[in-house]
Amino acid sequence: MTELSQPQPTKPPRSQWYDVWDQFRQHKGAMMGATLFFLIVAAVYLGPYLWDIDPTKTAIRERNQGPSLAHPFGTDQLGRDLLARMMAGGATSVSVGITAMMLSLILGSFVGVLAGFFRKLDGPLMRLTDLFLALPLLPLLLVMMLLFREPLNAAFGLERGIFILIVSAIGITSWMPTARIVRGDVLALKEREFVLAARSIGTTNTRLITRHILPNVLSPIMVSATLGIATAIITESALSFLGLGFPPDFPTWGRLLFDGVDYLQQFPERVIWPGLAISLTVLSVNYLGDGLRDALDPRIRGR
Repeated sequence: MTELSQPQPTKPPRSQWYDVWDQFRQHKGAMMGATLFFLIVAAVYLGPYLWDIDPTKTAIRERNQGPSLAHPFGTDQLGRDLLARMMAGGATSVSVGITAMMLSLILGSFVGVLAGFFRKLDGPLMRLTDLFLALPLLPLLLVMMLLFREPLNAAFGLERGIFILIVSAIGITSWMPTARIVRGDVLALKEREFVLAARSIGTTNTRLITRHILPNVLSPIMVSATLGIATAIITESALSFLGLGFPPDFPTWGRLLFDGVDYLQQFPERVIWPGLAISLTVLSVNYLGDGLRDALDPRIRGR
């Protein structure tokens, strides 16, 4: 057999995740958003190891100081370092955003898959979703904070109890858009040929959902995850700004905004820094979500 007639080695098939990455990195806004978001996360979680000033330490003689080498962001009315409080507040706000997003994502995906896959559950679950969508969000959150604040504080402690309460309140009131999106995709997927073929060979409903349905709805779930972080951070900041979030000595970006309002004319930077941090975080997450949506959608990929 000659060399020309010998079979040539074939390259392994290219993974679709390489195509997703190629499409994502071509989205300049998504790359900038991802870079900025990871920089913010690194700053709030790793920054305290480099800037080890206690954010709760008071120094009355150093109160209301402007930016300096000792305090780059200045100090507040109690002499606490604002840079340390910004990093500590950012860690709390981002943690609340990520945890609440995961809770809303689990609830929304669970309801969406059940409603889309089982016809008998579609009507009741979608009416439940419509009921939650019709509820006024902010008054509902305020009622939940007033009703469950004291029992959770007594059971888990002040800071942990408030964290659990805020995460639960935001997660329970923000799962509805994810449920609607997942339900629509499941309705289309369960009529596809590969699902019908799996059903024809006796595959159970549980295995159909876990092996065939869920992997194919990861795209809208991941996009909802990124946008859910932004929604959760804004909601937590609003609750803290209204004085119903974490205690005054436990900083969050919303709490720093609330504390800086009284000194807005004398020290406007106390409002600018936390407001800018919230805005940049939400903007970066939104751009990240746009890039993921374009990269994970096979109809858009390659354009």
